[in-house]
Amino acid sequence: MFVDKIHMKIALLSVGKTDNRLFREIIDEYIKRVNYYIPFEIIYLPDLKNRKSVSEDEQKVLEGEKLIKAIEPTDYVVLLDDKGKNYSSPEFAGYIEKKMHSVPKRLVFLIGGPYGFSKNIYDVANEKISLSKMTFTHQMVRMIFTEQLYRALTILNNEPYHHE
Repeated sequence: MFVDKIHMKIALLSVGKTDNRLFREIIDEYIKRVNYYIPFEIIYLPDLKNRKSVSEDEQKVLEGEKLIKAIEPTDYVVLLDDKGKNYSSPEFAGYIEKKMHSVPKRLVFLIGGPYGFSKNIYDVANEKISLSKMTFTHQMVRMIFTEQLYRALTILNNEPYHHE
């Protein structure tokens, strides 16, 4: 398996936790599967307190500050953003393979809050990827992303999980 030679880690940063037990079980299963191939973790940053007392823009800025604190200077940062580039599953596998050879330490994907990302997050991001033009809950995005990451790794290893 070629992934053994790769030293890159992958992280998914998200504000708020996954409350739905079913989503959490599915996400945990895919985290285990992904870790068979490459070190992967989801980092849940605490939700904002008193969220209802701040404007949408303030919320984006405060969430952005939390995300920035969790980003390391050597991270390659990718926003999961509806305005990002769309990939098919095989294309996403190719994207991950390229990053394995070009990102020295940690490839970090970010999920924004309910109102999206603040300007300072866009400023620190290296690029944007869209999982779909449709809108999903954050819990669903975590599940879809972890499944697609697992699918990408099975494609790269010529395993039968993905079918054309």
